[in-house]
Amino acid sequence: MHKDFEGKVALVTGGSRGIGRATVVRLAEGGAKIAIAYAGNDTAAAEASQAAMTAGAAGVHLVKFDVGDPAACASAVEEVVGKLGALHVLVNNAGISIDGLILRYKPDDLRRTLQVDLESAFHLSKAAARPMMKQKGGSIVNLTSVVGEQGNAGQTAYSMAKAGLIGLTKSLARELGSRNIRVNAVSPGWIETDMTRELPDAAKKAMAEGAALGRAGTTREVAEAIAFLASDRSAFITGEVLRVNGGLYM
Repeated sequence: MHKDFEGKVALVTGGSRGIGRATVVRLAEGGAKIAIAYAGNDTAAAEASQAAMTAGAAGVHLVKFDVGDPAACASAVEEVVGKLGALHVLVNNAGISIDGLILRYKPDDLRRTLQVDLESAFHLSKAAARPMMKQKGGSIVNLTSVVGEQGNAGQTAYSMAKAGLIGLTKSLARELGSRNIRVNAVSPGWIETDMTRELPDAAKKAMAEGAALGRAGTTREVAEAIAFLASDRSAFITGEVLRVNGGLYM
C-alpha cells in the first residue's frame, strides 16, 4: 500500500473500537504515527494499539480522556504534539447515542450527548488548529451521520449533534482555509459495528433494504473515506460532506 501518511501524525478519537479502530489501522498502513484517544476500555485500546503497530504505524501513543471535557481535549492535543512531535490529522470520531422520544428525554442525557458528539469536535479542533497553523497545514475530518442529514424518530439529540457537526465542518473550513487547514466530514449510513450487530434481525433487514446497495457498510469502507479526506489526495477538497451510506440517503 502507498505510504500516504509517512511523516504524519494523526489523532483519532474513539479509536479503540468500530470505525475509529478501522481508521487507526488504515492510517497506520499509510505509515502515520497514531495517537489513539479512548474513554475507558484499556483492553480495547491495547488491542487497537497492537493492530496499529502490526499494520505499520511509525509509532503509537494511547491517550485516555473524556472528550466531553474541554480542558482534557486541550491537554490531549498538547500531549500528542509533545509525544509524537506534531499533529497533521485530527479525526473527530468519538460519539455516543442516548436514544429516546423527546417527551421522555432527560436534560442530562441531552447535555451529555451534545458534549461528546458535538462540543468535543469544537474543542479538539480549536486545540489542533494551533499546531496545524504553525506547521502551515493540516486536515480535520469529522464523523457525522445519515441521521444528522435526514433525521430519525427517537434520536433527536443524536441527530441535532450530528447535524451540528456539518455546520461546524463548513464554518471551520472557511475559517482555516487560508492557513492550509482543510476540514471535511464523513457521513456513514448503517455500518456493521458491535452496536449494530446487537439489533434485531428485522431492524437489520429493514435498514439493508433501504439502501440502494442492499447491505450494510463495513468499518473499513468508512475508514477508506476518512483516509482519503485526511490525505494529500484530497488537497483541493474542504468543507465537504462525503456520504458513505450505500445509497440510503442521497
